[in-house]
Amino acid sequence: MQQRNEVILKALQECAEACDMCAESCLHEPMVADLVRCIKLDLDCAEVCHEAIRLIKRNSEIQTQFIEMCANVCKMCEEECEEHQDMHDHCRICADACRRCYEACQTFASVGR
Repeated sequence: MQQRNEVILKALQECAEACDMCAESCLHEPMVADLVRCIKLDLDCAEVCHEAIRLIKRNSEIQTQFIEMCANVCKMCEEECEEHQDMHDHCRICADACRRCYEACQTFASVGR
C-alpha cells in the first residue's frame, strides 16, 4: 500500500509541476491566443492533481473515484499538449508527464476497487 501511494503521489506531483510550468510558458508565447485551451487544461490538471495528492495523503474514502476523474483530466491535457509539442518543448514535457500520471491513476484506481 505504501509503495502504491508513493508511485501515484510522485506521478501526481510531477504532473502538477509540468502543467504549472506549461501554463506559465504558454502565457509568454507570441501566439498565446492559440494556446488558451492548453493553458486552461494545464491549470485544471494541476489543480486536480494537487487535490488528488491531498485526498490520498489523508486516505479519503473518495480517493479512488477522484483519481478516476483525475485520469480523465490528465488524458485531456495530454492530448491538448500533444497538439503543440512540435512547436513548444514545454508542451512536450507536459504531455509526457500527463501520460505518466494518467497511467499511474489508472493503475491506482484499478487496484483500489
